[in-house]
Amino acid sequence: MTNVFDYLAWRGDLPFSAAPFSPPDSLVLSCLAYVHFGGIVGGVGEAPVSLARAAQLFSASGEEGERVRVPSDGELLKKAAQTRRFGSLRLCQYVSRLDFEAEKQFAAVTFLLPDSSLYLAFRGTDSTLVGWKEDLNMSFLESVPAQKDALSYLAAAASRYPGPLRVGGHSKGGNLAVYAASSAPAAVQERILAVYNNDGPGFCGDLLRRPGHRRIENRVSTFVPQSSIVGMLMEHDEDYTVIRSSGAGPMQHDPYSWEILGPDFVRLESVTEGSRLVDRTLKDWLAKLEPQERRSFIDSLYEIFSATNAVSLGDLSTDRLKNTLAILQASNRLSREEKAQLGRALTLLLDSARKTLIAGLQP
Repeated sequence: MTNVFDYLAWRGDLPFSAAPFSPPDSLVLSCLAYVHFGGIVGGVGEAPVSLARAAQLFSASGEEGERVRVPSDGELLKKAAQTRRFGSLRLCQYVSRLDFEAEKQFAAVTFLLPDSSLYLAFRGTDSTLVGWKEDLNMSFLESVPAQKDALSYLAAAASRYPGPLRVGGHSKGGNLAVYAASSAPAAVQERILAVYNNDGPGFCGDLLRRPGHRRIENRVSTFVPQSSIVGMLMEHDEDYTVIRSSGAGPMQHDPYSWEILGPDFVRLESVTEGSRLVDRTLKDWLAKLEPQERRSFIDSLYEIFSATNAVSLGDLSTDRLKNTLAILQASNRLSREEKAQLGRALTLLLDSARKTLIAGLQP
């Protein structure tokens, strides 16, 4: 398997003047957006800091474990900072917002490239429950708070810096990049060189049919692994690139499992039949549920898991007996109507799965 770390080893000595910006470069910067740069990279209006310096401050913080989603994020930061290609890139406009009441998880950082262009990297979903709740809210809302923040972030960057723009992200970060680029004013869109959606989910509303999206759709590059689940959710562009992943099933969403050879991803012709089956199952299920039913189902699940007082998914795995009791008690506190709606949604999901599986077995 050859992944993003091999890419750094192969291409890290080549400056952008010798090798143009590529999709794997976008993946590197999208992964770096997962690092919590608070106290390391300044916010809007503050002086930029080089990636090499950011890596030094990261290592000196004594909080490496708390600043990353997975250990590979920190390892990537350190290794990228040592390369000629990435080490001198400057970072600025770091923003991170977590709002439980608004059900919002948003973070972004801007990279200043040597050719005076910008790469705006939007963070994907972190491990917080509210972050996952906002993702699920996309199934019944035309826009969520993080998407609106992404649009504002793009507008602020475009106002402050005059150069060409690239936007991208992994997972929800890819969704935010597409939303912001599609919703931006025409004058900002004219400056956008490319939009990189790395296995990000689709949209609930009509965003992909709006004039704003049509103006930039030929600059949107969507990448999904061969067994993609997240990147196939909801409505999305059918024109996507399938790349090989060394992961198994849902673990292919992990960007560190994506295979890279030389200057590009290892590309495949299509997603697997398993990915298509899951996609058809979820689309069939969502089609059977009205937006209000989706909201009720998701709100009930969130209420149940929030009863554990867990902030992150990891918290749910600690003190499992206590958390299980809290979940059972919260389930019992649901009203009769809420229980009925929850049960109906789960029944419809099983029906959709059975229907899709039967259809898939037919010759």
